[in-house]
Amino acid sequence: MLIAGVDEAGRGPLAGPVVAAAVILDPTRPLRGLRDSKLLSADQRNVLAPRIRQRAIAWAVASADVGEIDTLNILWATMLAMQRAVEALAVTPEAAWIDGDRCPALKCPSHAFVGGDGKHAAIAAASILAKTVRDAMLVELDQLYPQYGFAQHKGYATPEHRSALQAHGPCPAHRRSFAPVMQAILVF
Repeated sequence: MLIAGVDEAGRGPLAGPVVAAAVILDPTRPLRGLRDSKLLSADQRNVLAPRIRQRAIAWAVASADVGEIDTLNILWATMLAMQRAVEALAVTPEAAWIDGDRCPALKCPSHAFVGGDGKHAAIAAASILAKTVRDAMLVELDQLYPQYGFAQHKGYATPEHRSALQAHGPCPAHRRSFAPVMQAILVF
């Protein structure tokens, strides 16, 4: 059975898109070291990501941008990114296993697994792809908006990011529907 593992990266940050990945692993080409991306170092993720792309039957990455996050809210933007990732697969899955407690609207049967990135290799692989792609996007944003330090904190609400937000106000990459960004808009 062709099962797509699906996960996201970037629900919590104050800036940048939410990114989702879908991966159909090839059981004849196993990958060692697959686990929840949060339990891996950046170096480990960066080693595994190209291996996943090379050995998977199919993989796809998609996102929902800041405008979609602010319009839909982060939950529905995440569901949209997941739906886009599954639909972008070169091979149609027979089912999708989603990390979390709910599933996006898909054309195939789906099942949500809380902590799925720690239970199922395909979801772990998706977690790694989503995280590495999103991190690379935030490094690019750092070059456009160096005053915020996106390359270091990847948009999360660190003390340094909050200070930069207070000092410079939000940039176009910030999620205006998130409370700390709204507060910075009012102050700035």
